[in-house]
Amino acid sequence: MATGPSAIRGWMRTRRHPARGTGAARARRAANGPVVGTGARWGLAARGALYLLIGVLALRIATGSGGSREADSSGAVQELVRRPFGEALVWAIGIGLVGMAVWRLSEALFGASGPGGHKASKRALNAGRCVFYGFAAFSVLTFVTSSENSEGSDATSRDLTARALELPLGRWLVGLAGLVVLGIGVGIGVRAARRTFHKHLERARMSRRARRVVDVLGVTGGVARGLVYAAAGVFVVTAAWDYDAGKAKGLDGTLRALAGTPAGPWLLAAVALGLAVFGLFSVALARYRRV
Repeated sequence: MATGPSAIRGWMRTRRHPARGTGAARARRAANGPVVGTGARWGLAARGALYLLIGVLALRIATGSGGSREADSSGAVQELVRRPFGEALVWAIGIGLVGMAVWRLSEALFGASGPGGHKASKRALNAGRCVFYGFAAFSVLTFVTSSENSEGSDATSRDLTARALELPLGRWLVGLAGLVVLGIGVGIGVRAARRTFHKHLERARMSRRARRVVDVLGVTGGVARGLVYAAAGVFVVTAAWDYDAGKAKGLDGTLRALAGTPAGPWLLAAVALGLAVFGLFSVALARYRRV
């Protein structure tokens, strides 16, 4: 049994605040329990399904058969709900994204598994991810519970940018937000290329073939996803520079803009395939990730 001043102080704190200690311990056990773990894996699979659909929609745009469907989460949900059992599948994706948000919240509060998971910077990053997936879950579930179609990513980006530009120092705030998104995109691509996702995998129970396949999926999909984020950040910075909210683009607008580059639809097709590959990578993470 541990003795000494530190042990005595810890015992006295527990005696003074038994309810606090018990509540924190219960919360920590729940965060590390099977319910949150199952929600995390369900959420990873749901994210994979969305990226697969977004990749397919973007590929249709690249080949000229995309129609009016937006290549973003709202377009993916609209595409899915038209299929047999589509509404049930959309519910499943929305609930899965709720599971992702709860999992990221638990990592923000109690630290993530793996090296450096308890660092303040890592916790702050997971708090941001919690907000992101919470908003994504809200958008998906609102679609199936409301008679009105939700706005696409482009309309949402323009609205948020316009409101931000009206604030004091709004131009600088929008520019800073764009630089943050740009940095996130670069970071996603660099981490994917360096295969930093290895530290999150349960590689001991993966076959050699599974490791190779997951490596290809993770690098290809991560670089494509990072490119899209970085390009979206550039458009937000441009909107701040020109003081024009109309130049901010969401996922759909960013993907369509790639077709207007000198590489033309070929670049969009390559990125679309990369996003679909990232969807497959997310599904693989649902099986092999350490949560």
